[in-house]
This record gives sequence, structure tokens and C-alpha cells, in this order.
Amino acid sequence: MKIEQKFGLIIRQLRTEKGLSQEKLALDADIDRTYIGDIEKGNRNVSISMVEKLANYFQISISELFKKLEEYGQ
Repeated sequence: MKIEQKFGLIIRQLRTEKGLSQEKLALDADIDRTYIGDIEKGNRNVSISMVEKLANYFQISISELFKKLEEYGQ
């Protein structure tokens, strides 16, 4: 599985754990809704600034987000 797909699945998991729709996440985090969908499908190679924005939104550090990425599927 490509890293973009793993990242997307992690974002989807974090979003659903909070009971959020893609639209609510997009609105609250000031990100286009279609961009969120593309991230979750693994169709986007996100920038480090987007990683920071998502980590801040979910109130986790960037390193925690990357740790989840490293641990995914192990």
C-alpha cells in the first residue's frame, strides 16, 4: 500500500473517531471538502503544511501522526 493511501486511512480513522463528516472536518479545519476526500482516498500527496494543519486540528503532534503512519498495518 502506498504511503498516501496509509495516510488517508489514518485521517479517515481520526475523523470517524471524532464522529465528523468530511464536510465538518473541512469546514472546521478550513480545507476544501473535496481535498479531504482525495486525501482519504490516497489521491493526494499532501504538503508538510497540510500535515501540520491536520495534526493541529486533531490535537496531536506531527510526530504522533507520523508514528501512526509508521505503525499502520504492522
